Amino acid sequence: MLVRRHRDRLWSVALHTLGDAEEAADAVQDALLSAFRNAATFRGDSAVTTWLHRIVVNASLDRIRRRNTRRTVPLPEAGGNDQAAFRVEARFATADPTSQRETTIDVISALRHLPEEQRAALVLVDMQGYSVEEAARVLGVAVGTIKSRCARGRARLLPYVAHLRERNRTEQAPVQPTAEGTTEGGVTAR
Repeated sequence: MLVRRHRDRLWSVALHTLGDAEEAADAVQDALLSAFRNAATFRGDSAVTTWLHRIVVNASLDRIRRRNTRRTVPLPEAGGNDQAAFRVEARFATADPTSQRETTIDVISALRHLPEEQRAALVLVDMQGYSVEEAARVLGVAVGTIKSRCARGRARLLPYVAHLRERNRTEQAPVQPTAEGTTEGGVTAR
């Protein structure tokens, strides 16, 4: 029952923390096994949701640490086409169907540039909607630490996602007619 109730949010936390669907699935599986094995140690000091999220965050951060110590370089695709990039894009698009595919890919890619502590704080607060206090409980740190990690993380993300703001402005900008009856793009207004 707990798995059914919480799996989507746990998956989302792991996916946004790790940026890889397969790694996220493994992290959630590791976390749920750990929770099952250690269920007797749950003291009830916090909500079960907070406890489970903390285990998922820890499992995700452990995977990041292991990945960073054992860096691998993927082999190039046979034929040299962009099939690998398409598979990655398709995987992220299906993992988060409510967001635009390109934005999701850009944000997940940008999150990889952050230190793991800042990434975990931003995922919980900005992407999962946790309050700063809840995120502090999940990560086991002070409220001020979450605030500073989020502020520093947002500042570090800005260069990587600034183009999204510009793209959003151009997509939402209304076309203004000029005095001659044409729009700014040169198309005649009717």
